[in-house]
This record gives sequence, structure tokens and C-alpha cells, in this order.
Amino acid sequence: MRGPHNIWRLIRTGATFERTGAMRAVLDAMEAPRPLRVAAHVLGWPFTWLGYAGDPAMPPITRAITALGPAYIKFGQVLSTRPDVVGQDLADQLRVLQDRLPPFSVEEAKATIREELGVEPDAVFDEFGPPVAAASIAQVHRARLSTTGEWVAVKVLRPGIERAFRRDIDAFYFAARLVELLSPASRRLRPMDVIGHFEGVVLGELDLRLESASASEFAANTKEDPGFRVPRIVWPYSGRRVMTLGWAEGVALGDNAALDAAGHDRRALSERVLQLFLRHALRDGFFHGDMHQGNLKVAPNGDIIAYDFGIMGYIDPYTRRVYAEILYGFIRRDYLRVAEVHFEAGYVPADRDVHQFARALRSVGEPIFGMDATRISMGRLLAYLFEVTEKFGMETRTELILLQRTMVVVEGVSRSLNPHMNIWEVARPVVEDYIKESIGPRAVVNDLVEAARVLSRFGPRLPALIENALIRQADAREEPPKPSKVWHAIWGAAGVAGGAGLALLFVASL
Repeated sequence: MRGPHNIWRLIRTGATFERTGAMRAVLDAMEAPRPLRVAAHVLGWPFTWLGYAGDPAMPPITRAITALGPAYIKFGQVLSTRPDVVGQDLADQLRVLQDRLPPFSVEEAKATIREELGVEPDAVFDEFGPPVAAASIAQVHRARLSTTGEWVAVKVLRPGIERAFRRDIDAFYFAARLVELLSPASRRLRPMDVIGHFEGVVLGELDLRLESASASEFAANTKEDPGFRVPRIVWPYSGRRVMTLGWAEGVALGDNAALDAAGHDRRALSERVLQLFLRHALRDGFFHGDMHQGNLKVAPNGDIIAYDFGIMGYIDPYTRRVYAEILYGFIRRDYLRVAEVHFEAGYVPADRDVHQFARALRSVGEPIFGMDATRISMGRLLAYLFEVTEKFGMETRTELILLQRTMVVVEGVSRSLNPHMNIWEVARPVVEDYIKESIGPRAVVNDLVEAARVLSRFGPRLPALIENALIRQADAREEPPKPSKVWHAIWGAAGVAGGAGLALLFVASL
């Protein structure tokens, strides 16, 4: 329920941020004005004793969020993909948020398997080990199937996690409503939409059938990619709260010493991981949205193995072409073409000047191309590009934000393996191949064939569809705008008002 009873949870949230020093860090990252800083500390100080202390070894923001529990950890992770909402500096801090919590017992995991799959775990698994990873939503166990002897990874949701998330999401919605009511200026951040986006992400991760489906689709798309593997899903032992997949045996991609000891070529790995990401994003439009070192291993034969498919990105075919043309235009330093692509795609309003926009894009690209090859960053280019396009009226596109964020992460992974990597030279063949396939003469033929196929399916209905569309257009009448409803509330007690203000400041600062 999204009622005033949620105020207690939000008071404790604000108190935790004040106690850990995170309130100051958030306000600094958001460049909050002095009156807001004073109000935040005045309202937060009386409740400081109610806040959780957290781990003093952590930075303030991650310390506070980790202390508040799974929903806040996941909220921080989701916000790290939305620099358009929280700002780039705060997004960078949230990106390194620790996602490790104390594990729950093996017996609780087996009870979940028993209830979800309707099987006796000891009959299905010859061995079922302790958790090897414990995150905010689920934990993973290494087990061996009794039928085949195959080692598998069994991912099990935390007991009661759905109820805990629903409670905190309701509190987030309540706080977002307070923000919209009491701080009209903050409505530009669309707080209710942000919470709605978070709820959608969480609901997807709380149903492991969806993650299993994502892994299966990703595996099908990439099965022909040399040097890359996705563990297979063991469907008979996967459900809403349990997911079983093949065990990924290998060296963590972030452990350079272990990679060297195993004889792997780090330079080749650095190039492959970047090219794989670009290939998945451009060719398939379906890419791993959390491709950091913790979700990648290197098999003994040198294959890169990906796992943890809770965050996946999708780009439609047209957006892929736009993205590829933008990258290709920058690679060729053809800034006018990059500007034209933005106008053709409708990203920039038609009333803006294309040549002025091209000059602005040149101010983005030329400094980067003037850098030494080892300092060139595609992620930095995309960040600068979004800054310029925002100034020219481009609206935020969440799918491109996730793409940008993942590009930055993948670039960081590649650089950690080979600091002297030339990002442009590695990306060029993938982008050029896609351009040839999707924009050249062959692409025109493919588009015509696809259009003919669609028309053939709807052929008998086309005359009626066109006639109905023309009739609707002729009969269309502009409806008068409906008056907006304003949510009103009266707070009787000073303590409740203070808590509401504290909640407002916390959410507004996010």
C-alpha cells in the first residue's frame, strides 16, 4: 500500500543517509543549492540515531545503500544506468555498488527448490554445495546432477524477497508522489516514471523464468560466435524462483595474474570482448547489459563465457542502423553525415540548423581524435555526444543510455586487459561489416523483400485497412485537454511533516 504508513521506512532511509555521510555525498554529486543542503541536514539530524551504521570501510553512498538492504542495492544499480536522472558523477559511484549480502542457508535453498519444482533436491542432485555467490536478489550454488553427473549452477531467489521488494517499492512510490506534490521543480526528473522503470526491472529479475528465456535467446543468437559461450539452461530444473544452468569453469576475466598463469593472451581477449559486445548490439540488437568482469570467465580453451542475464538490452533494427551510422561517421570524421543521421532519425528537432549541429559534433570528435590511441574512448565520445544532443533538444532514449553505460563498462574491461588498446581500430571492422550488411545495396534488397513479405500477409485486408485509416483521419476531432488532478493531503503532526520533508529530500537527491 502506498499510504502514509510508508513514512517510517523513509524516515529511517533519510536517517541512514545522514548517519553514514551519504546525504552530503549525494547533495554534492547533485550540486544541490545551499538552502537544500541546510534543510536536508536540519531535517535529518534529529533522526540520525534511527539510521543504520553500515560498513565503515565502504564509501558513504554504497555504505548507506548496502545497509538499507536488497531493494536499495538494486535501486542503486538501476540508477547507475540512468545518468540522465542522477547525473554522471553519481551514476559512476553507484556503478561500483557492492552487490554481496550474507547468504541464506543451504536448507532454505533446498526448501525453495522443493516447493518451486516439486522435486526432492537430494534425489535430483548428487552434490549440492554451499553458496558461491550471494547477491541482493538471489544466490548461486554449485551442484551435480544425479542423472548425468554434469556440474551445474543453481540460482535460487532469497526467501521472502518478493514481499520485501514490494514493501520497499511501495515506499519509493509514496516518496515519488511526495516529490511531485511538494517540489514541482523536480517533476522534470519524472520521479514516478523512474520508480516505474525500477519496478519493471525488479519484477523481471524476480521471475527467473524470464532470465532463463533471455539466456536461451542470447545463446541461440551467439552460438556461431567463435571464442564465446553461454551456459545452457537446464529447463526441467528451472522455474520462477529457481534457475539451473551449466557450470562455467574458468578464470575470472578480471584476474590478470591468473590469466597470465593460465597462458591466455590478454591482448586477444581485450579485442574479442569489445568486438563481441558490438557484434551483439549491432547484429542481433540483443546484448548483455551488465558485461563487467564479475560476469565473464575465460575457459581453459580460451573461450569467453558470459553469465548472469538479469539485465539485457534490446535495440530495434532501425535504431541499430542509426547507432552504426553515427559510430561510422565519427570513425571517418564525417560530422555533417553524423548530424544528418540525427535529423533523419528525428532525434533532433527539424527546426534546428544541421550545419550548426555538425560543428557542435566536430567539437566533440576532434579533441578525442587528437588524443593518443591509448587514451581514445568510445564511451567518452558517447557521453559527450549525448551532452551536445541534449543541448539541441534531443529527448532521452533509455535504450541508448543502457547501450552507452554498457559500452563504458566493456571498454573498461578491455582496457584492464590491455591498457594500450586502440578502441577505434578494434571497433572498425565490426562497424564496417554491419554498415555493409545493413545500409548498402544488399540491405535495400533485404528491406524490399521484407516489405513485400509483410504486404503479402496483409494483402487481402489492405484496401479495407487503408479505407478505415482515411475515415478515421477525416473524422478525427481534437479533444479538449483534461484537467489534471492534484493530489491533496493535510499533515497534522509536526513529526509527520518533518519525516515527509526528509523523504522528499532523499528521493529528490536521487
